Amino acid sequence: MLALFDFDGTLTTKDSLPDFIKFAVGAPRYYLGLLQLSPILVAFKLKLIPNDIAKEKLIAHFFKCWDQDDFQHIADQYSIGCIDKITKPEAMKRISWHQTQGHKVVIVSASMECWLKKWCEREAIELIATRLETSEGKLTGRFAGKNCYGDEKVARIRLAIDLSEFDYVFAYGDSRGDKAMLQLADEQFYRYYK
Repeated sequence: MLALFDFDGTLTTKDSLPDFIKFAVGAPRYYLGLLQLSPILVAFKLKLIPNDIAKEKLIAHFFKCWDQDDFQHIADQYSIGCIDKITKPEAMKRISWHQTQGHKVVIVSASMECWLKKWCEREAIELIATRLETSEGKLTGRFAGKNCYGDEKVARIRLAIDLSEFDYVFAYGDSRGDKAMLQLADEQFYRYYK
């Protein structure tokens, strides 16, 4: 059996993107950046620009031209040191239940692979997530491929997993970005756990 979990909001009490940015650059720089980006953030809230464009602009503002190794070091520190503080106990119990049943557990997230990877490895969970593009050892501020959101979640799942190998699929999500993934499942959990 296969269990697919969204990350932000489904497994966590808050969105890891702003949490990570604040961790990486510090609160003063984070809030100043939000002020500078306010026209983009308002346009996103008003649905004038899509999720992926707003998110890429946010990433570029804070991290474009950062050294890839330095960035990954900070991402690893966040992954191991901070993610446990924002996970929901009931969600982690559900993951643990699937693991004890011998199910394959996969997180499918629009968040960045770089700051989820170490935590997922420690928890023995597979990961499909948005990746950041690098060039000549620096972050470009763009995604490598598409944002893992909505229909892209399904495309990435199908690319990484042969669904025909599983006789039953569970899926857990909490937002419209998870709806397509939930449609893949035999048993869907939207904003709740069994």
